[in-house]
Parts: sequence; C-alpha cells; structure tokens
Amino acid sequence: MTTSAPFLTTWFQILDSDDADRILDLISDDFSFSILFSTDGSAAVDFHGGRAEMEGYLAQREQGVRTHHLLTAAAVGPDELFLGEVRRAGEPEAAFVASARLNESGKVRRLLIGRSPAVQFA
Repeated sequence: MTTSAPFLTTWFQILDSDDADRILDLISDDFSFSILFSTDGSAAVDFHGGRAEMEGYLAQREQGVRTHHLLTAAAVGPDELFLGEVRRAGEPEAAFVASARLNESGKVRRLLIGRSPAVQFA
C-alpha cells in the first residue's frame, strides 16, 4: 500500500520498533501534542504536552506489544492525516486517527491522535 503521509508513516514505524525513543528526533522545538487513548470504552486518558510529556508517554508504553497499520492517509501542505488500526499479536484491537502539522524543516510541530476500540474500519 502506498501512502501520501510519509512523516506519520515513518513515525508509526519507529514507534513500533525496539527504539521508539527515536521519534524524539522528529519533533520541533515548539512541539505540542495530545493523544486521547481509550482501551475498553470507559473513560479515555489524554496524554498531552511538549517534549517532556512525550518522553513520559514513551516511558509508560507497552513496548513490542502493539503495532500500528495504515488504512488510508493524506497530506495537504504541511498537514498529514493517517487512519490506522492498532493490532495486538496480529489481532485488531482499536482504530486510530492521527494528524500532524510539520514545520519547514520537516519536523512535527503539532500532533493529535485519537484511539478507540469502539469503531473498526477494516
């Protein structure tokens, strides 16, 4: 499958790797993000902030358990959109959407991700 969101495609490939901290090299100095994370239909958790909070988010993640799979993607100017599926041991666990705004150097300035098991696209 081809994608027109190369930054976010790379982001999730790195996130799924054994060295997910490498995504910190992809963020700008004025980076801010929010990841709204739902696991079972109950209250979602909102991870948000800047670089330090992203470091905290990465530290608490289950590593090597979940993988992110592209369903469709698009880009317009500095903005990328990514619709995907999270899988655990190859089985669909949740759908997610991600949006990123990149700076002129190709680093991410803004990142917004929402994840829920309540809706499946595949």
